[in-house]
This record gives sequence, structure tokens and C-alpha cells, in this order.
Amino acid sequence: MVIRQMARDLAIGTEVVACPTIREPDGLALSSRNVHLSAEERAAAPVLRRALLAARSRWEAGEADADRLRDAMFEVLTQEPLVDVEYVSIADGASLAELDRIDRPALASLAVRFGATRLIDNEILDGTGGTGRAGSV
Repeated sequence: MVIRQMARDLAIGTEVVACPTIREPDGLALSSRNVHLSAEERAAAPVLRRALLAARSRWEAGEADADRLRDAMFEVLTQEPLVDVEYVSIADGASLAELDRIDRPALASLAVRFGATRLIDNEILDGTGGTGRAGSV
């Protein structure tokens, strides 16, 4: 979504196509940064996916208050002592402006640190009522 907006802002005549995130069997998004995690950090890293799925689950159950979804993500993340949370976000799917309520396609995203390693992940809340498409930003 960030790249799509940048292409629009710079009037680059190209179509940006979001693709599903490729994940490890435990849910961690594949990333070159994962090799910088210690064994203990790597074992804890799937907490990112669990946090996003907590927000998705509440949203699919009808929760539209963005603060409650942010709180759900933060609660899951802070249960892992190795995580240093940088941000959790529920933003408009097009503008990436933070939302108060989800009444249109939205993006749940987060950034955390495990020591010096920064990991990011996101989940599109697109109104399909199913699992939607998740993509890396």
C-alpha cells in the first residue's frame, strides 16, 4: 500500500499488485531479517502473526472500534517479554491514515524489535468476511 501510494504520488505509470505474504509454518513472514534473530527470538517471533490474527478475529466478529483492535494486538505482543513494540496500527486501506472506526478496507500493521532486529507485518481487513489477503508492506 505504501508503494502503491508512492507510485500515485510520483505519477509513475505502473500498477502495483499486492501478493500474499509467504510465511513459515509457524506464521512468521519470510524476511531476510529473520536470520538476525537468536534462537530464542526466532521462537518468540510468531507473536507478530498471533497479534494480527487477534485483531482479525475480533474484526470478523463485528468489532469496528479501531482502538479495541489496536489494544488486542498490543495485548498479545506484550505477553512476549522479548518484544519491544514500536507501533500497532489500524489504518485506512488507501490513505494509511489511522482510523477511529473500521467502515472501509483497513490495514492492521505492527512493528516490533527483538534486540536490534526490527520486524514488521500486516493484515488487510478488506471486508471479504473471510481470511482476505495479507500482504507485506
